[in-house]
Amino acid sequence: MTIKNFSDHAANERTFLAWVRTAIALMGFGFVVERFDLFLRVSPILFAAHTTSSHNLRLGELAGLALMAAGLAVLIVAIARFLATARLIDDPEVHKGPGARFDIALALLLFLVGAALFGYLAFTLVVR
Repeated sequence: MTIKNFSDHAANERTFLAWVRTAIALMGFGFVVERFDLFLRVSPILFAAHTTSSHNLRLGELAGLALMAAGLAVLIVAIARFLATARLIDDPEVHKGPGARFDIALALLLFLVGAALFGYLAFTLVVR
C-alpha cells in the first residue's frame, strides 16, 4: 500500500522539523542570553570588579525572554503551516504557494535581534 503524494508529505514533514529545530535554537539561545546576563550580574561580586548597571542587566533579561517567546511563536507558526500544507497537498485543486515574505521577514527579524545582542554584549564587555 502506498501513500498518495508521499514525497510531498515527506518534504512537508522535513520542512516542519527544520522549523522545529529553529524554534528550539531560538529558545535555547534565549535561555543562554538570559543566563549569561546572570553571569554578568554575579561576576563583579566574584572578581571584585566594578558593578554593571542594573539597566544594562535588565536589557539582557528582556532580550533572553524575547528570544524564548520568539521561539514559541515560530513553533506555533510551524505547526499551523504544517497542517495547512498537509491539507493542501491532498486537495485535488491547484493552489498558489504562500510566498517567501514571512520567511524573509523572520530572517530580517532574527538579523536585527542578533545585531542588537551583539551590540549589547560588545558594550557590556567594553564597559567592564
